[in-house]
Amino acid sequence: MAKQDYYELLGVGRDASPEEIKKAYRKKAVQYHPDKHKGDKAMEEKFKEVSEAYEVLKDSDKKAAYDRFGHAAFEQGGPGMRGGAGGGFHDPFDIFREVFGGSAFDDFFGGGAQGGGAQGGGSASQSGSDLRYDLEISLVDAYRGTEKEITYRTAVACDHCSGSGAEPGSKVVTCSTCGGAGRVVSSRGFFQVQQTCPNCNGAGRLPEQRCRQCSGDGRKVKNKKVKIRIPAGISSGQKLRSAGNGEAGVMGGPSGDLYVVTHVKEHDIFERQGDDLYCDVPVKFTLAALGGTIEVPTLSNESGRVSLKVPTGTQDGTIFKLRDRGMPGLRSSRKGNQFVRVHIDVPKKLNAEQRSLLEQFAKACGDTDQPVEGSFWEKAKKIFD
Repeated sequence: MAKQDYYELLGVGRDASPEEIKKAYRKKAVQYHPDKHKGDKAMEEKFKEVSEAYEVLKDSDKKAAYDRFGHAAFEQGGPGMRGGAGGGFHDPFDIFREVFGGSAFDDFFGGGAQGGGAQGGGSASQSGSDLRYDLEISLVDAYRGTEKEITYRTAVACDHCSGSGAEPGSKVVTCSTCGGAGRVVSSRGFFQVQQTCPNCNGAGRLPEQRCRQCSGDGRKVKNKKVKIRIPAGISSGQKLRSAGNGEAGVMGGPSGDLYVVTHVKEHDIFERQGDDLYCDVPVKFTLAALGGTIEVPTLSNESGRVSLKVPTGTQDGTIFKLRDRGMPGLRSSRKGNQFVRVHIDVPKKLNAEQRSLLEQFAKACGDTDQPVEGSFWEKAKKIFD
């Protein structure tokens, strides 16, 4: 229920060398760079995520903190924050330039990047991250559809400052160091170097007086309750999106989304295969021989049972199809089928009367202790010949 693993984002193992991490970042950064996907916010967010992952994994101290504590290392007050994270993550475009070099950056994309979101645009807000929640439901819930209330821990807007990051009575002002640009330029001999503003960390704006409860972040970590509608026919592994119920944005930024991944528990009676349902039903050997009607379990009605006609001479393992009594289609009105597999129930113990009657029946049928099929021994003989 948190951010994606940094190693997974870059596609490297936890034992990857610094060079392998850098190489993986270069590939991902080019793939997701906003200048290659104009106006695609999803690609922009992905670019920020891989840059954030690289910023942590390239630094031995941050990497060690992440390996030990995960993302919690860089949350408010986490050990990674004290270990040199600088109060937050840096401008992803600065990280890109650091890896590729300024000229290579401009040559590749045909000019300077236009950073979005919190960085370089003079806006202090940042979008919140998307979250994942794994929800286990019953097969009955998956069949009928239901509503579930889930509770999870995430960053929510600070109620003291209403998410602005500024102490009530104060306001968010333009950074005096960078004039709202989010970057500062310093001269080094004949060269001028542009870097992220150290005062506002590239935001361009900052609270005049930081909120005393959230330290200017605009959010706090709390338990959050959300009701999720589970549609009928859903399967394991399918995702449900709850817009705006992800992590709250920084300093009033938009919240991320919550993705609920469903896991349907195994049922005691039914086995699901796609939209079809299978169940095994025992049938008395006398009924199988004489024929009759039995009741079998089903999810297709409130009573939980339906009548099934068993024809005379039904054999063990025979499968009957109950049309349209399987799972409902998730995106269509079509229903699957229910398949009933019968197993002949042979009594393990007989009383004297039952045995006598069966012996009379066997005698009337001419039964012996040999297989009834005349061709059986012919088939067996061919095996040995």
